[in-house]
Amino acid sequence: MKIQDINEIDDLLFSYEDIAQKLGIENESAKVLCSRYVKLGYLLRIKRGVYMRRERWQYLSNNELLQIANIIQVPSYISLTTALSYYDFTTQVQQNFVESIAVKRSLIKTVQKVDFRYFKIAQQYYNGFIKQNGIFIAAPEKALADALYLTSVGKYKLDFSALEYGKIDYSRLNQILKACPEGTTKLWSNYARPQAA
Repeated sequence: MKIQDINEIDDLLFSYEDIAQKLGIENESAKVLCSRYVKLGYLLRIKRGVYMRRERWQYLSNNELLQIANIIQVPSYISLTTALSYYDFTTQVQQNFVESIAVKRSLIKTVQKVDFRYFKIAQQYYNGFIKQNGIFIAAPEKALADALYLTSVGKYKLDFSALEYGKIDYSRLNQILKACPEGTTKLWSNYARPQAA
């Protein structure tokens, strides 16, 4: 593989199988080439078998960053403060981290100084997300419910003071919270609601 071959790759993410097909070589040879180009700094390894051109990283849009988060751990969806920020439901400014909900495991994966944080929840709460602009992301009230749930069990710290309470659909949120543990609904009713006035 030559530098020009890398520069001709248009896809945001690609596998060594994609490289093998492009160059007409065996998968094992493509795997070795990709490994070599990661060491030389031409490619970034996003996760096992998935790469991107290093030079493209600095030009990533927010949407592309969220797409990468979806890929690093599958299945997962963008949620918590990252999703609340996406919908302008919080004034908290996010820098150098992306938060997601997952069912396999909690994980922090760092790529180019960006932390991709995954919070494991029970399968029964893994819902309420949509595909929008090519990313799997929680609906706004579900992102808030996820944050409330994880905060109530001590695994997250939601910044209540940064919430844009006027944007919340309380009816929709309350419907989602009905499926959550009592501690989650108590947190919302005892702590968050008084600030909504």
